[in-house]
Amino acid sequence: MSMQSQIEEKIAAAIACKHLNVINESHMHSRGEESHFKVIVVSEEFAGKRLLPRHRQINDILKVELAEHIHALSIHAYTPDEYSEQHGQIPESPKCLGGSKFDK
Repeated sequence: MSMQSQIEEKIAAAIACKHLNVINESHMHSRGEESHFKVIVVSEEFAGKRLLPRHRQINDILKVELAEHIHALSIHAYTPDEYSEQHGQIPESPKCLGGSKFDK
């Protein structure tokens, strides 16, 4: 199973998503490793939660992947109303400033 599929399955199993998109951005940063991802998660579960707890929730779901495989994870976590206000427009991911964590 690809890392992208694994991320999708783990988030979908843990959060009731109205919209979930996992984008593999590794081609922009790494040398063939599946290590850079952007996740867009839209869920009613985020209502009343500030940004940091939303990110912590997703980081906790993906803690093994973050520790062992993922070099960079861009998280965009919205309520359905917030996502609607964005008109589905998600900020571009920042350029990677480091090498692969596997370059040690």
